[in-house]
Amino acid sequence: MQVVGYDTGEGGGREAALRVAADGVVEREPLSTGRRLAYTLGERRCAGTFDGDDHVACENPTAPYCAAHDSTWVCAKCTGTCLKAEMDCHTEHAVYLAAFAPSTFKVGVTKRPRLETRLREQGADRGAHLYTVANGRIAREIESELAADVPVPDAVRVATKIDGMGRSVDGDAWERLLAAFDVRQRFDLEYGLDLDSAPVAETLASGTVRGTKGRVLVLERTGGVFAVDMRDLLGYELREGTSSREVQSSLGTFG
Repeated sequence: MQVVGYDTGEGGGREAALRVAADGVVEREPLSTGRRLAYTLGERRCAGTFDGDDHVACENPTAPYCAAHDSTWVCAKCTGTCLKAEMDCHTEHAVYLAAFAPSTFKVGVTKRPRLETRLREQGADRGAHLYTVANGRIAREIESELAADVPVPDAVRVATKIDGMGRSVDGDAWERLLAAFDVRQRFDLEYGLDLDSAPVAETLASGTVRGTKGRVLVLERTGGVFAVDMRDLLGYELREGTSSREVQSSLGTFG
């Protein structure tokens, strides 16, 4: 079976899961805390596409997607000038700031009812709701202005998020950033990972699930605790049986 998607488990009452496909049928591989995964990563190729609930496989060796199946969500690049044929983000949107330990901050926008869900999807440690506006166009304009003027980025690399796991947010730096705004609501987010230090970044699918934080899957196995960017699993064939590949031990092993 092939990894063709993932679900962070935020919103809709779902738990985090990998989406795996075999012969066009897609199933969820649950990532509930305490669950034991025992897979070896096989060959990797394009993760294909979906036709409704059915998966359409692709044999192109380019991963995670080939040119025919790679797509960019145009809203992610919007700065207030709609890139679609017709603007369709007419509902209320929130403009927010997100904090990632210890001191990485970003600005973002989302539909107002999804604010906390969106923060959790990104694995944020803290969040602050700055503005509610009439539609996505206005929200993107404000986001673009804040990114340029504060300045604060509108994206954070997953590697940076992993490096900060097991650490606390620099509260003084966060408060200095928020001092310029009339904050409407604050969020202090927990993920139940109980980490004393940053896990080691690895690409694997074997170990005991400690939990997820955004799209980062945290696994325990011999040698320590490891963080897997689930997007890095897309396109891989999963084979039954724990990998015997040596992985770097986490620093906590030697503490």
